[in-house]
Amino acid sequence: MAQNTTITLTAKSWTQLTDADVTKITFQNISGYHILIKGTTGATAPTDTTGSIRANPGQGELNVFMADLFPGISAARLWAYSDCAVEVFVSHA
Repeated sequence: MAQNTTITLTAKSWTQLTDADVTKITFQNISGYHILIKGTTGATAPTDTTGSIRANPGQGELNVFMADLFPGISAARLWAYSDCAVEVFVSHA
C-alpha cells in the first residue's frame, strides 16, 4: 500500500518504515539524532545492526531502488532504529 507520512521510531527498537513490499523508496531522517536503516526480505524485524546504513540528521534517499541500497539481499521492507524516539519521513508506492 502506498504511503507518504512521518513515522515516529520507538526508542531502541526496529520500526518498519514500509507497510508493504516495495521496490523504490524515499526517506529522510528529520530528527536531530542519527538513525540506522536496514532492509529485509520480509516483514520480520531485524535482530541486530549488521548490514545497516547510518543516516545522520537531514540525510535520506530520494526515490532509490531497494536493490541499490542493499545489493547483497533482495530487500523489500525498510526498517529504522534509534536510541531515541525520533521522526522519519517516508514515501513509497
